[in-house]
Amino acid sequence: MTRNRFRRLLILKLYLVAILQVFTGFANDSTQIKINGYIGEKIHQVIEKRVLGQDVDMLVGPFKYKNETWCWQSEFWGKWMLSAVAAYKYKPSIALLEKMDYAVEGLLATQLKNGYIGNYGPERQLTAWDIWGRKYSMLGLIRYYEITGKKNALKGAVKVAEHLMSQIGPGKEDITYTGFYHGMASSSVLEPIIYLYQHTKKEEFFDFATYVVKQWETQGGPKLVSKALSNVSVKDRFPPPEKWWSWENGQKAYEMMSCYEGLLEYYKITKNQKYLEAIVKTVDNIIETEINIAGSGSAVECWYGGKEKQTKAAYHTMETCVTMTWLKLCNALLDITQDVKYADQIEKTLYNALLASVKEDASDITKYSPLMGIKSMGEDQCKLPIHCCNANGPRGFTLVPDFAVKRIGQAVSINYLGAFDASLTLENGEILQLNQKTQYPEKGSITLKIEPSSDVNVAFNLRIPQWNSKSSIKVNGESIDNIISGEYLKIERIWKKGDIIQIELEMEAKLHELNGYQAVTWGPLTLARDARFHDGDVSESITVEHEDKKIEITPLSSIPKHIWLGFSIPCLVGTNLESGGKVPKDIKFCDFASAGNTWTEESRYRVWIEKTLNVMNMKYESY
Repeated sequence: MTRNRFRRLLILKLYLVAILQVFTGFANDSTQIKINGYIGEKIHQVIEKRVLGQDVDMLVGPFKYKNETWCWQSEFWGKWMLSAVAAYKYKPSIALLEKMDYAVEGLLATQLKNGYIGNYGPERQLTAWDIWGRKYSMLGLIRYYEITGKKNALKGAVKVAEHLMSQIGPGKEDITYTGFYHGMASSSVLEPIIYLYQHTKKEEFFDFATYVVKQWETQGGPKLVSKALSNVSVKDRFPPPEKWWSWENGQKAYEMMSCYEGLLEYYKITKNQKYLEAIVKTVDNIIETEINIAGSGSAVECWYGGKEKQTKAAYHTMETCVTMTWLKLCNALLDITQDVKYADQIEKTLYNALLASVKEDASDITKYSPLMGIKSMGEDQCKLPIHCCNANGPRGFTLVPDFAVKRIGQAVSINYLGAFDASLTLENGEILQLNQKTQYPEKGSITLKIEPSSDVNVAFNLRIPQWNSKSSIKVNGESIDNIISGEYLKIERIWKKGDIIQIELEMEAKLHELNGYQAVTWGPLTLARDARFHDGDVSESITVEHEDKKIEITPLSSIPKHIWLGFSIPCLVGTNLESGGKVPKDIKFCDFASAGNTWTEESRYRVWIEKTLNVMNMKYESY
């Protein structure tokens, strides 16, 4: 093939992609965005290595044989497809589109005449992870259909759902007694069932969704609505199970949140306020009792009151599937409620727990990201060279563009404070170009340049982060008042080309104390000691020098390879005060996301560090 012919074919392919986007509605999306800076590069790396680099034949393989009795291989295809669709919406490419086409064709080729797509034999269907896997296949097919318009994918998902409904429902098997965790894994199928109802308008799908929600409140159900409305903490919904990986465990974090994601979609149709109230109360309880300083939670993948216990080493903390689902649930609630507290949670999780899950070269995503120790790849699962979290983790990264800038009518919410370029189609059809330049979160100066296609009235809702105690905002040099941390600042006016919003957030280090331990944050970043600084044992006790929890901190100009940000903080180290007296020593910290990212002993790290006890400051109760 000549070079000119190759170029002509490539141009034709790109043209066809553009036409495809027009017909599927993607080209008319109200917001298109490019995330810049460090986060943008990580998103790019994850898409290249964990999405484009995935072997999809390996993902399709288990569906061909249908001889599984217990494992969950059938979730991997759907998780990958959800990441691929989101990555394509963010950054369309021929290579990714062709890979998705190939993956969908491969999956649909395994569908039985009765509609079943899965990896379980007939005698084992409805057990273990069978319905959970069907859920992910349906989700992947539906999202693929939404960006391509290819009806075979939607038809395939419809057939999967219809076959499931022939097995589950009144007079058939009870969904809450299938699979694990009081049926939460199985009944999370609510989410794709609602999407199918939205696309097909078939009442049988809505009726089945209603059945699922009602079954939650039956004798064996997870009581996801009633216990939430009764303010029962997520860790106390059921007694501790005798067998952890079983039907009786009602605290499984990932599956519980997945059910609430489906319930939120059901609420959008029914408008029944008790469902939204149950979700909000549950999420508030998770924030209050489970989410740790790095923005995630769970141990051995379950809720356990982890916020108060986060200083203690625990097995299998901060599963990446939990982190990703927490991000997704908060983002969905942000869309529904426009409550800024969910955006604050997303920022905290993004900069800490999510980024911490990625190896330094983005070649892999860890299964757990504890607050201390050594990170590791996680085990291969289900006899495949993959596990649930490196299949699922990319979905967290591809969620960032959707979170960053949201258009609500003729208003625009700026949730992401990092660097980006965005183009929005407003409600009145005007095009709004945005360019945000900043080194946030290293520094607190942010400049947002506004370029409307013509003078236009827009209300900007600027997120003032909850962690910030002092900020200033100017529009074209004119100061704005009434800035409140943890709220949106609304600025409505006629915007002209070249208008500029300047934001100055006072970046400061803060000391956090819990259970005799200390930790430090810098703006939205959690900090950690890392062995690569070679400044002592990272687990040695310290006393951080501070004044009213505020710390003198110095950014480092020279840091070890693969560390994003480094800081020096004065601390008293260890238990010996004789050598040099009470003279603080500069101890180096890095952002938690970078800590331990070599996944070797070389980068052993720790967030919560034991505070040295000084009995001279103790008050004795008796002699």
